[in-house]
Amino acid sequence: MRIGLMADSHDRIPAIAELVRLMQEGGASMLIHAGDYCAPFSLSPIEAANMSLSGVFGRNDGDTQGLLAKATAGFGAELFEGPHSFDLGGERVLVVHDIGDVQLRSIEAHSIVVHGFTHQQEMKSRGDTLIVNPGEACGWLFGSPKAAILDLDTKKVEFITLDPAHWTT
Repeated sequence: MRIGLMADSHDRIPAIAELVRLMQEGGASMLIHAGDYCAPFSLSPIEAANMSLSGVFGRNDGDTQGLLAKATAGFGAELFEGPHSFDLGGERVLVVHDIGDVQLRSIEAHSIVVHGFTHQQEMKSRGDTLIVNPGEACGWLFGSPKAAILDLDTKKVEFITLDPAHWTT
């Protein structure tokens, strides 16, 4: 099973749409989002792609009620206050916006941790736990929208970076 990973999309609709397209092209059937969608309309490209979504809120998600309404009425997505823990394909997954908000023993109790907040792509292991920050989907701070695809069976991560020449606005 291949899963798209995204965080810090901050309302940048064209980048969200292109990253979702590339994720689906890469075989992802689901998206895990680690927060900072910002406004409910940021979910529109995910809904249009008919991609299932499980995610948490970030610090810049001011309209959580609007996001929840859009997610549940629009396409049955699940959004939670972070951290959120769930089972997926036999793996225990933890999703949180800022990994600094989670105790080490909670991280180590999961096989996969997805987080955002720093806006920088990162992958590391702590014991048997794979920890992934897919980077900023918006590209506002570091110039290029980023995301990732996780192969749940192999725990391999493929990072996606959009060409900065196309994302200067």
